[in-house]
Amino acid sequence: MKNNRGNTFAFTRRLGLGAAFAAAVASFAAPLPSFAADKEIKVGIISGEDEDVWRAVQEEGAKRGLKIETVVFNDYTQPNEALERGDIDANAFQHKPYLDNQIKQHGYKIVSVGYTGVWPIGLYSKKAKSVAELAEGATIGVPNDPSNEGRALRVLQNEGLIKLKDGTGILATIADIVENPKKIEIKELDAGIVGRSIDDLDAAVVNTDWALKAGLSPAERIAQEPVADNPYRNFIAVKEGAQNEEWVKSLVASYQNENVRAVFDKVYKGTGLIAY
Repeated sequence: MKNNRGNTFAFTRRLGLGAAFAAAVASFAAPLPSFAADKEIKVGIISGEDEDVWRAVQEEGAKRGLKIETVVFNDYTQPNEALERGDIDANAFQHKPYLDNQIKQHGYKIVSVGYTGVWPIGLYSKKAKSVAELAEGATIGVPNDPSNEGRALRVLQNEGLIKLKDGTGILATIADIVENPKKIEIKELDAGIVGRSIDDLDAAVVNTDWALKAGLSPAERIAQEPVADNPYRNFIAVKEGAQNEEWVKSLVASYQNENVRAVFDKVYKGTGLIAY
């Protein structure tokens, strides 16, 4: 009986060790848990170079159980409208001053959940090699949407071309100009058009992404806003109430990683900078 008990104990012990070993192997072989539980989402972006960046984000999302479909828009007004309606789950194209103004105008319930990049806005010219070379009465184009117009006017103020009245916020307009020593004419144009209109202007303040689309080169940039403490970092946005959902965390992680950073740097060639 002693030997039988010993054999039974040894057999039981072997079974226990075998089960533990099998469980350990299974734990290593099992796929990593998905933060997003294989969720499918639609993300609104702007056409152009960002499409290449988001292809890399889609690959990163797949690793996290997140299937990302990009919905491509051609102007800045559409992605927030689509997000508010529920046609898309997130968008990635805007900075805080722009969203704040959109919320003020339309009452959108949209929040930022993770930074992407920043594109310092610049003053471009094909007729002048420097700001000093701009002639008196020069015509300068600026974006006509409130946040980017204020941003453009601050570039002109930093270069001494105009002076805005004291206390003017980031949503300055041409009505806030109190000094214009060179008597420059400021022409308000759609952000997507101002860069393409540069041949008809003496200079233009152009968002960097639109400058790339318009074929403008860094050599034609005669001034640029400061990069340090820039309030115009772009971000991923979702509807208010969704910001703490697991798929949102997975989406942000799918963007904020070294693989996407490498693609971003390759696509934007230093004109855009990672902002997280």
